[in-house]
Amino acid sequence: MELCNLEEIKTLLRRHGFHFSKSMGQNFLIEAWVPAKTAEASGAAPGVGVLEIGPGIGPLTVELAALADKVVAVELDQSLLPVLRETLIDCDNVEIISGDILKLEIRSLCEGSLPGLTWVACANLPYNITTPVITALIQAGCFSSITVMIQREVALRICAAPGTADYGSFSVFCQYHADCHLLYDVAPDCFYPAPKVISSVIRMDLRDSPPAEVKNPELFFQIVRASFAQRRKTLLNGLHAVFGSSYSKDELGEILEGCGLSKSIRGERLGIPEFAQLAKKIEKRQ
Repeated sequence: MELCNLEEIKTLLRRHGFHFSKSMGQNFLIEAWVPAKTAEASGAAPGVGVLEIGPGIGPLTVELAALADKVVAVELDQSLLPVLRETLIDCDNVEIISGDILKLEIRSLCEGSLPGLTWVACANLPYNITTPVITALIQAGCFSSITVMIQREVALRICAAPGTADYGSFSVFCQYHADCHLLYDVAPDCFYPAPKVISSVIRMDLRDSPPAEVKNPELFFQIVRASFAQRRKTLLNGLHAVFGSSYSKDELGEILEGCGLSKSIRGERLGIPEFAQLAKKIEKRQ
């Protein structure tokens, strides 16, 4: 069965009485190059175990299974389970788990289902759960890489450089934990039904340590959130809104100047090294 052939997909879905769910953001690939290229980019290989989220009818799953030792695919929509049992019948190294990835303990899942392997995550993510799923995968702290197809707007945010319009607190969070790369775009007409937006595939290679020394990650991210909470205001005003009970505005201004930063600078101009230096200075004052 050609899992990206539109007519075969329609026949398959009719046979199983499947109906698309808008709430789950279901869009199935109809261009075979997309799952093939995504699987290749994911790092799936001998000695690797893959966690896939939302396999749909399984085109990416099949490609991953051909490359990796094992694939564990978590599917929320129970009506797709009989479809997957049919489409993945020849993939004896695939395990399908019925469940919500946001309610599962990801590291425990990998330990139980992918023992002795290097773990990577790969998925064509529904747009409505992109940020929480990426956050959960990063915080699981067990993957060497995460390769996902997501809405282009979010992909640009994740990979954005300081000082650009797309740069924000989620950019800093992702780049703190991973080296992020925008790989390629996928047009709406590559899907059935076609979404209204362009998708992009990104790969995030998880870091052993952040790109700058951070002794207090909680304080670091508190500063990052404060810096982007009011984008039109200066970094000084953003910091004062959060730390005003502990520091006067003048004191915060002195801290900024001690980092070589202007009191009029905006938070989106700072990269991770500057945020790390700022956190170090603030911690010293506490």
